This record gives sequence, structure tokens and C-alpha cells, in this order.
Amino acid sequence: MFESLASLEKTVLQLRKKQQEATKLRKRAEKQLKEVLSAQRRSTSGLNSIDRKIESEREDVSDVSGVLNQKNSQLASIERLVQAAEERLSREKEAIEQTEQEIEFSENPEEKQYAESRLRSLRDHVEELTNEIKSRQKTAKKIAEDVTKFDSIKSKISTKIQKQSQSKPSLRETMISSKKAAEKFVKEVERRTKSEESAKKTLEKASSKLKELLAKRKTATKKKATKKKAAKKKPARKTATKKKATKKKAAKKKPARKTATKKKATKKKAAKKKPARKTATKKKATKKKAAKKKPARKTATKKKTTKKKAAKKKTRR
Repeated sequence: MFESLASLEKTVLQLRKKQQEATKLRKRAEKQLKEVLSAQRRSTSGLNSIDRKIESEREDVSDVSGVLNQKNSQLASIERLVQAAEERLSREKEAIEQTEQEIEFSENPEEKQYAESRLRSLRDHVEELTNEIKSRQKTAKKIAEDVTKFDSIKSKISTKIQKQSQSKPSLRETMISSKKAAEKFVKEVERRTKSEESAKKTLEKASSKLKELLAKRKTATKKKATKKKAAKKKPARKTATKKKATKKKAAKKKPARKTATKKKATKKKAAKKKPARKTATKKKATKKKAAKKKPARKTATKKKTTKKKAAKKKTRR
């Protein structure tokens, strides 16, 4: 029984260690699974955010490109108008030169007046054309600045889109790898939990067997202790029987005492048969002895009174 208890205790300790190792491995696998799942979540969220950013930036690029196209078309139309005005201006200048020559070489005064009026109108038209060209050149300059501005914005957005699109493959790879690792660790966690549960069950069975054996051992030790107590009490009974036997023997010996009393009675009878003088002298002697013994009675009464006084003092205290 003791050998089986020792072996059971060893097995319980070994099973407890196995269970602890299984729990450690299960916790480690769960931790790794959490890390992988968090990496997967981060990669998926990063990809989603990148996709959203790319979409928004593409929308911005489309808006900017629309404004840029509008500005470019405006600039082109202004440049065309300026070019047409410059061409007209050059023609007007040539007409002014011709009219000036006509005025110089005119023979008739009417022709001269007509040429002079025509020269004034040409000069006014040239001035209008120059002012128009200047204003359109100013607007063209502003539109060109806007074009450069929107062009730089568009280039910045496009570079952002390129960077984000370049970071997408790495995130996609991490997402795929983390997904595969998560599937692997899920299986490992399931396996570790099963091993832990089996170790728990075996440990519970072994511990229940150990408890049963310990309970049996306790009951056996209690029975042994009761038997030892009973064995110790038995000699006392023998001594009691021995005392009873001795008392019986003493009761048997009592008739011998009766013979002694018989002897005393015979002596008394012999004393009665003696002369009366001796009895008288004996009576006197006994009276003297009684007179001597009387003071002893007084001392006894004195002792009783002192005891009563002491008892009263105690009660007062």
C-alpha cells in the first residue's frame, strides 16, 4: 500500500508538471496568435487606409486637373486674342504709315483732310489695341501662375499616390503572411488546449485515487490506534481480577481472626474468675487514668474554638 502511495504521488507530481508545461505552451501559442492577428489587423487597416487615401487623392487630382485644364484653355484663348490683337496692331501701324505718306504727298486739301481724319482714327484704334493687349497679357500672366500652382499640386498628389501604391505590396505581403501564420497558430492553440485538457483529466483521476488511498490509510491508522488502546486496557482488567482474587483469599482467612477473638473471650472469662480485690484496684487505676485524660478533652475543645474563629475571620475578609 505504501509503495503504491509513493508511486501515485510521483505520478501526480509528474502529471502536474505536464499540465503546467501544457498551460505554458498554450499561453505561448495564444500570445503568438494575438501578435499575428494584431499584425494582420494593422496590415489590413493600413491597406484600407491607403486605398481610401489613394481614392481621395485621385479625386483631388481629378479636380485639380479639371481646374488646370480650364486654366490652360483660358490661357490659350487669351494668347490667341493677344496674337490677333498684335497682328491687327501691326496692320494698323502700317496703315498709319501709309496715311502719313498720303498726307505728305496730297495735292488736294480735301484729300489731306480725309487722310488726317483717317490717321486720327487709326491712332485711336492702335491705342485701344495696345491697351487690350496689355490687359490680356496681365490676365494671361495670372492664369499662367495659377497653372504652375495647380501643376505643382497635381505633381505632389501624384507622388503621394506613387509612394502609397509602393507601400501597398509590402503591407499586402505582411497581411498574407500573417493570415497564414494565424491559421497555423489557431491549429496549434487547439492542439495545446486538447493536450492541456487531457493532462487535467489524467491529473484529476490520479489525484482522486491518491485521495482514496490516503483516506484508506487514515482509517487503517485509526483502527491500529484503537487496537493498541484496547491492548493497553486489557492488563488493567487482569489486575482488577487479581484484586478480586486477593479479596476472596482475605475473606477465606477471616476465620483465623475469629479464633483470636475467641481467645480474647476466654481471657476475659479468666479475668472475671480472679479475686474481687484485683478488680477494685483495677477500677481505681482506671479512674486515675480517666482523671488524667480529661485535660486532653479540654485541649480538643480549645482547638475547635480556634478553628471557628479563623473561619469567621476569613468570612469577614
